[in-house]
This record gives sequence, structure tokens and C-alpha cells, in this order.
Amino acid sequence: MNFQKRKNIILAKVKEHGEVNVKDLAEEIDISEITIRRDLVALANDGLVYRTHGGAMRMDLVQTHFTNKVASNLEQKDHICRIAAQEIENGDTVFMDCGSTVFRLCQFIKHKKIRVVTNSLPVLYALMDSSVSVNLVGGEVDKERQAMHGRIAEEHIARYQFTKAFVGVDGISAERGLSAHSEQEAGITLAAASHATKTYLLCDATKVGKDQYLNFAPLGVIDVMISDQETEGIAALRKAGLVVITDFK
Repeated sequence: MNFQKRKNIILAKVKEHGEVNVKDLAEEIDISEITIRRDLVALANDGLVYRTHGGAMRMDLVQTHFTNKVASNLEQKDHICRIAAQEIENGDTVFMDCGSTVFRLCQFIKHKKIRVVTNSLPVLYALMDSSVSVNLVGGEVDKERQAMHGRIAEEHIARYQFTKAFVGVDGISAERGLSAHSEQEAGITLAAASHATKTYLLCDATKVGKDQYLNFAPLGVIDVMISDQETEGIAALRKAGLVVITDFK
């Protein structure tokens, strides 16, 4: 099948579903994943799709992608963030990453006299008119995540010492530790954790027991995990030595 025919199929799928992934496209078109990736790069260069870590999405959805992630599982995210807010004290210097769960923490800390360093544009906007002093990390802008990533961002983070860091993750398991969809996200997490006195992972139970594209760190990188409910996966993490909080003090 030539590129033009593949292009028409890919664009039709993107239009219908909003977002597609490389593996599914390769199976449907019966062609290698390497070829599909090349096709997506070509379509992205022509401004017809937006490349994501595992596939592509419609251009008109790029701006709303982060908003949609924030809006999912709100009750669970807010439960986690209410617990996390209890851990933050006036005078703290806190790192907050660009995860959608971490973003929900903003509403519970606006009144606190703290300093926040973040690579997240939504966190910046949410805290600008509050009691919180905000330091925005510099670096390359990731439009999909609405955040700063890359080596410059990691070097910026390394200039500071945090009393607490709050980070998210795409997957976590007792066997393989922390995993992410991309090296950029993993790099930010590791940079923050290595300069924090205490690192908190904010993670709902649906991500427990799952390993994503990149396994990048053992459980020991995290000091405390805050989650929304007790599950077998949570019990396995505790057995592996990780402190997990699922309820209020």
C-alpha cells in the first residue's frame, strides 16, 4: 500500500476517533510500526495531525487534551490531593510536576505561604493570584502536556532544594517500579526527586500494577505514595517497602 492510501486511512481514523496509536494502525493497515511512525511524522510536518508519544491526535484537540485529563476521575484526584495538602506546611519549598492529578492540588494550597517550583503552565496560572510564590521552570514547551521539558528544564530544577516534591506517574508496580510514557516525563521526575527532602507520588489505584513504555526508576525514588483506595496492588507496594497513604490523618 502506498503512502497516499495509508495517509487517507490514518486521517480518517484520526478524524473519527480523535486520537490513534501506532500499534493499532499498524495492525489495521497490516504494515510495520516503523512505517506508521514515519507516516505520522510526515503528516505532523504537514500540520495534519499532532504527534503524541504513542501515536497522533487531531490538531483541534491538542488544546483540550490536558483539560480532559484533569476532568477524568475528579473525585479520586481530589481525594488524593486533599491528603497531599495536609503534608504541606507554611514555609515549604515545593516542586509540582505537570501531571493532571498534581494540578488538582492547586485548589487546596492557594492559601498557604509557600514557594512552588513547577514545570506546568496550568499550575502557574492556577496559583498566580494566590498566597503562593511561583517559580516557573524554563525549557522546551510540550504543547500536549502544557509543560516545560528537556535538559534545560532539568538543569533549572537542579538549582533548587525542595522540602517536598509532588509528582505523578503513568504506571507503578512492585516488581518493576516507576514507568512513564516518555523519557522527558521521567527526566523531570528524577530531577525533582533527587533534589527533594521528601518525594510524594500522587497516583490513583488504576495505575498500580501497570508497566508503561519506559521503566525509569525503582520504588525507592519515592518516599510516600498517596492514592485513593486500598487494593491488592497497593498491598503489594507496601510489602515491597513503599509507604502508601489512602486516607486522611
